[in-house]
Amino acid sequence: MLLGKTVAVTVPAYNEETQISMVIESMPDFVDRIVIVNDGSKDDTSKVVKEHIAAAPQSTVCIPKLQFDSTSTIYNRADLALLEMRKQEEAYFPTHTVINDNDHDRIVLIEEVNSGVGAAIAVGYKWCRDHGIDCTAVMAGDGQMDPAELESIVTPVIRDGIDYVKGNRLSHPAAKIIVPQIRYLGNNILSLLTKIASGYWSVSDTQTGYTAISLSALNRIDLHNIYHSYGCPNDILVKLNIANCTLMEVPIKPVYNVGEKSKMKLLKVVPSISWLLIRSFFRRLWTKYLVDSFHPLFLFYSLGIIMALVNIPFLLKLVVDVLILNGSVTMGWYITFLLLTLFSYQSISFAMWMDMQDNSKLEKTHK
Repeated sequence: MLLGKTVAVTVPAYNEETQISMVIESMPDFVDRIVIVNDGSKDDTSKVVKEHIAAAPQSTVCIPKLQFDSTSTIYNRADLALLEMRKQEEAYFPTHTVINDNDHDRIVLIEEVNSGVGAAIAVGYKWCRDHGIDCTAVMAGDGQMDPAELESIVTPVIRDGIDYVKGNRLSHPAAKIIVPQIRYLGNNILSLLTKIASGYWSVSDTQTGYTAISLSALNRIDLHNIYHSYGCPNDILVKLNIANCTLMEVPIKPVYNVGEKSKMKLLKVVPSISWLLIRSFFRRLWTKYLVDSFHPLFLFYSLGIIMALVNIPFLLKLVVDVLILNGSVTMGWYITFLLLTLFSYQSISFAMWMDMQDNSKLEKTHK
């Protein structure tokens, strides 16, 4: 426990037989549960974890699964409806089995059909939510996250009530040297797109998986439909913003070449995450600024985007007729194109400004 609160670490693992022991053995003492989700590994990851479970001493902190009173009264219908929703959502999680669930086991192993890192995190989150863990961190199973920095990640959640804390590797002075150049470039591109899609305009290192989340936040987002693959950190940010959760970034070191083997293919991942972010942007606008609570920025974004789409034929005609065919277009065509461009730019810029203002209260500064 830390400051009187329970702490768990979810560890998604796929083919990490050579690394997982390092992660388990270096886990800080204040961590009450190490929830390892074996994502259908083809090596001996599961065997290694089971050996650690057998050898590990029992935790002094008893953490049973939360039990809910199913007695119906006129006052608890909403609670019973939530309980029924939780039962129904079970079908949407990847097939998984909790191997050991003793109330005093410090290491918990969950076997999952191979579904992706995001799915493994969602399953780990579910276990922690169902057991009422106050703060749940995520650490990769490949040992790329320094356990000495875990306390700085979880403390803002426990002490200050922050809903979600992300490590920021890019703030380190040596980031440009340590982080592989192609990853550094890809991270910056995706971080820019994620700012727009998520509404967290100050977030810098969107792709890091070193995070901590509060129990309140776990209860406010749909865990079962977290994006299953490498876009899960981006998808989670959008979900958190829709739920009006607070966010903080804390400086951490970039860690590479500790024996890990990257399973990420950037040329495949960047386009798929970019498309995810485009969809997520429109989902956030629709849900947060129209359905849940109407905000004028929805109109400005919509108007600006519509005018930009209407302007595409005018742009194409100018490019083809003037630049390619060396011809000309009428003055009315020029004026229409310029007006649509101006009004679209103004509408989207004003919408972004309102978006930043509205969400600034959710972004907290690390002290």
